[in-house]
Amino acid sequence: MYLTWGEPPAAVAEKIADVRRRAAAEGREVRFGIRLHVIVRETAEAAWAAANDLIRHLDDRAIAAAQQAFSRFDSEGQRRMAALHNGRRDALEISPNLWAGVGLVRGGAGTALVGDPETVARRMREYAELGIETFILSGYPHLEEAYRVAELLFPRLSIGQKGSDVRPNLTGPFGEVIANDILPQRSQS
Repeated sequence: MYLTWGEPPAAVAEKIADVRRRAAAEGREVRFGIRLHVIVRETAEAAWAAANDLIRHLDDRAIAAAQQAFSRFDSEGQRRMAALHNGRRDALEISPNLWAGVGLVRGGAGTALVGDPETVARRMREYAELGIETFILSGYPHLEEAYRVAELLFPRLSIGQKGSDVRPNLTGPFGEVIANDILPQRSQS
């Protein structure tokens, strides 16, 4: 499994093609996943307001300090996340409904899908069409956004429906996966 952080679909497509080519040269196949935050609300306007509210209290000094700290990381992924916004808050929608505001002060995965449920589902399907099979999602605040995703977004996706390839994971108290694929597969009939 090759896991990428959320970049615009064109960049993700390039990565997938490159990794597939490299894997094929070694006689291997690779599956792909993506790590994204989600900000989903009943309307697009409410979702964008929630996104902007997350960074409302950040001042330019805090952003600059975080970006300086991240620049010292020896991480290609972190470099790519920082390049999406260059520490600036004036152009954070880097692709339709893909917002880089999380990455202004948070290291690691720094992008979020933002919008109403159907729009976020459509964006996820776009990534799936590129070859993304696994989505690792989170949001802020964690519990509240988890409920919103379950109630608003999941009904618009094919997860848990007959014929889907959803496998349960056992997780620890902080959401970390502690076991994967240890439970028997559900019957597809």
